[in-house]
Amino acid sequence: ECVILIGLIFKKKQSKRVTMPIWVDADACPKVIKEILYRAADREKVVITFVANQRLSIPASPYLRTLQVSAGFDVADNEIVQRANQDDLVITADIPLAAEVIGKGAIALNPRGERYTESTIRERLNIRDFMDTMRASGIQTGGPASLSQRDRQLFANELDKWLLQQKRKK
Repeated sequence: ECVILIGLIFKKKQSKRVTMPIWVDADACPKVIKEILYRAADREKVVITFVANQRLSIPASPYLRTLQVSAGFDVADNEIVQRANQDDLVITADIPLAAEVIGKGAIALNPRGERYTESTIRERLNIRDFMDTMRASGIQTGGPASLSQRDRQLFANELDKWLLQQKRKK
C-alpha cells in the first residue's frame, strides 16, 4: 500500500493543533463543494486534506493538501478513519465512512449540508442496507438527485457553523 502526501508542512515546537483539520473523501466530492472548501481554507486558515485514490489537482495554498492512497475498495475511507481524530470534520457522502468517524468522535458532514449525528447515521445505515437489498433483488432504485443551489448553501452554512465553533474553542 502506497501513501503519498503532498504539501505537508511540519512546524517545530508546536504542542497542540490550533484548529481541527478537515478531511475530505475527495473521490466522490462534487467540484462545487471542493471550491467552497478551497475558499474556506484560505479565508479561515484551516488545513483541509483531500484524500483520494487518484491524483488530484488543487489550488496552491499552504492550507490545502492532497493525500493519494493506492487504488482499492475503501482504501481512501480507511485512511480517513485512521487519521481522523475527535472533533475533526470529515466531508463525505459515504454513509459507512461517516458512521466510523462519528464513532471516533469526529464530525461528519455530507456535501448536501447534512451534519450526521449518532441517531441520524444509524437511520441512514438502515436505509442504505435496505436499498442495497432492493438493488440485489433486481429493483432499480435510481441514484441521488443532482446537487442543488440549496444543497450548496446548506453545505456552506454547516461548514461555517463548524468553523465558528472551532474559533470559539481557542
